[in-house]
Amino acid sequence: MSALNELLAPIAAEMKSVDLVIRECLDSDVVLIRTIGDYIIGSGGKRIRPAMVLLSAKAFGYKGDQHLKMAAVIEFIHTATLLHDDVVDESALRRGRSTANEMFGNAASVLVGDYLYSRAFEMMVDVNRMAVMQVMSQATKVISEGEVLQLMNVNDPDVTQEKYLQVVRFKTAKLFEAAARTGAILADASPTLQEAAAAYGRHMGTAFQLIDDLLDYSGDPLTLGKTVGDDLREGKPTLPLLRVLEVGSPADKAMIRHAIEHGDGDFEAVAQAISRTDALEHTRLAAEAEVGLAIAALTIAPDSDTKVLLQQLAAHTLTRTQ
Repeated sequence: MSALNELLAPIAAEMKSVDLVIRECLDSDVVLIRTIGDYIIGSGGKRIRPAMVLLSAKAFGYKGDQHLKMAAVIEFIHTATLLHDDVVDESALRRGRSTANEMFGNAASVLVGDYLYSRAFEMMVDVNRMAVMQVMSQATKVISEGEVLQLMNVNDPDVTQEKYLQVVRFKTAKLFEAAARTGAILADASPTLQEAAAAYGRHMGTAFQLIDDLLDYSGDPLTLGKTVGDDLREGKPTLPLLRVLEVGSPADKAMIRHAIEHGDGDFEAVAQAISRTDALEHTRLAAEAEVGLAIAALTIAPDSDTKVLLQQLAAHTLTRTQ
């Protein structure tokens, strides 16, 4: 059993219920939708975002079962973004398997991603909480803005760390934030506690992406389930590269600039340039700071084992290898 599975053992039964909701709500008369949906949802994944819905709802005293549907909604939206991302990035590998666009083609992947978005909002209507609809509709808008901002940053070595972090907050952290806030809304937590939950999710999601960026230059491909160096090949100026541009030698800076501008850098040479600076440590320290903020955000939440578990889940972000 993985460390994450051990950590989430207290909600294992609820997570299985979420999987059942996902399977049920993926049912469609259109065979290709079922096929691609089953392929993506069944390919594994950490399910951290839906777990955050369950844990947040429990931490703030929710007693119903609508959190199961909202956890499935979060997973559907996350999966839709993956389908679209892999087309935009021309990715061929995710979670150790061929991407859906590699297996079924770009057109099918985009259209099934659209279906998952639509299905998610149909499920939200069933939950019948306007506040939840407001949070999720705003989240999907911000995520889309983040995707476009990232596209604008590709092949641009002059992107600032601030602009890079804005993309992270929009593209990745926003869904974490929505997941945690939704659980608090379902539990009818006060506005102050809802904001605390949202801050927890936002900082945890930011840390999650920072560790992703770190692992792109230090991870094991067999463990990661994707090809290391993908960001470099896509010309994405992530934090480790931006740090080299800030503190590296003139030769290393010139090489990193060229790699970002052309997306064809020598991965080994770039990795060596990164190792000659504090780029990975700088990225890790930034992630640690975000985790600290996430844990601190829950200070005002009622004391419970679930609150502790949420804080441990944030800390786990720093030790993950995939």
